[in-house]
Amino acid sequence: MTLTWEGAERAGSGWEELSPYAGRYRLPVWDCTVGLVVGEDAALMIDAGSSVREGAWLRARARSLLGGRRITHLALTHPHFDHVFGAAAFAGAEVFGAVGVERVLGDEGEELRADAVRNGADPGEAAEAADLLVRPRHLVCGEWTLDLGGGRQVLLANVGPGHTGHDLAVLVAGDGGGGGDGSRPGSGSASSGSGSGSPEIVFCGDLVEESGEPQAGPDAVPSHWPAALDRLLALGGEDALYVPGHGAVVDAAFVRAQRDALAGRFGVR
Repeated sequence: MTLTWEGAERAGSGWEELSPYAGRYRLPVWDCTVGLVVGEDAALMIDAGSSVREGAWLRARARSLLGGRRITHLALTHPHFDHVFGAAAFAGAEVFGAVGVERVLGDEGEELRADAVRNGADPGEAAEAADLLVRPRHLVCGEWTLDLGGGRQVLLANVGPGHTGHDLAVLVAGDGGGGGDGSRPGSGSASSGSGSGSPEIVFCGDLVEESGEPQAGPDAVPSHWPAALDRLLALGGEDALYVPGHGAVVDAAFVRAQRDALAGRFGVR
């Protein structure tokens, strides 16, 4: 399937193409990223927006882009309101998260609602989303490969803890190769500037932030955060595109620099 991405890079202005089969949308207000990866048989959304209303709007925008096809899979990178409160809008999708996230979404809805309101969310929308929180059916302990059809595979990797206790990253295989050992999608692809194919893409959730300092709330695990970024870099390698939870797409050097800054900030190696 050939997609026509909107090519936008500013928050709230459209789908930004990352490769012919993958893109992302920078949502307004909190500049939160959602990702979209499309295969011949299935479509994966990465994160769901900050309210049921925003999730429904995203679903409709994605369906329009996909020519009427629906989102079949949803991956939640971590249990914060701006990433999970829209999940109820994706009825029928297979939902994935890092193991343990189901307990947060099952037991801490009131805390998530209060956090949303403290950060400026509409109280009524926050209450609705908290009441309708979706717990992932599929829990990722190590790595989980999804086949979206037509040779398009993505790898879901539990790389945390770090920003939270339950951080999931998504590696989208590039077109430059099938991986060094044949067991992981795309671990040998070329960079986007090499002319030999699309690069690997790593959706990082809020383990990486570009539009501001990484936020360490009460559920962060600072002592493990640098190691989580080491795992991200091992997943994507030097030539990957790294998509932060907030802000512009970055490269491996940015992730490495942010890893070192976090290590210094938290006094860990």
